[in-house]
Amino acid sequence: MLEAHSATQSSAFQAPRWLPIAVVLGLAVLMLSIASYRATGVAIREPDAAAAVIRELRFEDRADGSVVVIDHRTNQKVGAIAGEAGFARGTLRGFARERRLRGVSAEHPLELVGRVDGRLTLSDPQTGRVVDLESFGTTNSGVFARLLATDGRQ
Repeated sequence: MLEAHSATQSSAFQAPRWLPIAVVLGLAVLMLSIASYRATGVAIREPDAAAAVIRELRFEDRADGSVVVIDHRTNQKVGAIAGEAGFARGTLRGFARERRLRGVSAEHPLELVGRVDGRLTLSDPQTGRVVDLESFGTTNSGVFARLLATDGRQ
């Protein structure tokens, strides 16, 4: 009697025969999805709203460690990044790295785009790199938002 009871228990907890196959197929689909993303570099992101304002800016390093921000169209200084400014420096380093890897000159401006929905985007038309600045909070994106508000008469 005891043996019959344990045989019933073991059969009650057996996994269906299709479960291991389903797990293997699921993992295969996941790995192919990851490989496809890495190969193409195409990320899934929300479409951008229309641009309310676009400003082409160049960022130039100075000997004192600061970064001067120059309006590409007027060739006038519109700001500077000095001191720690970790987020701004980190963001700009990412763009500089991408340009070095692709052999793109720093002479080409980046585009700072204020969108009608309030979002702020920094992009490099030369490399295709895009950073949605508002994703990092208002304090961090505010560093770049101030560059849209300046008129170059500093």
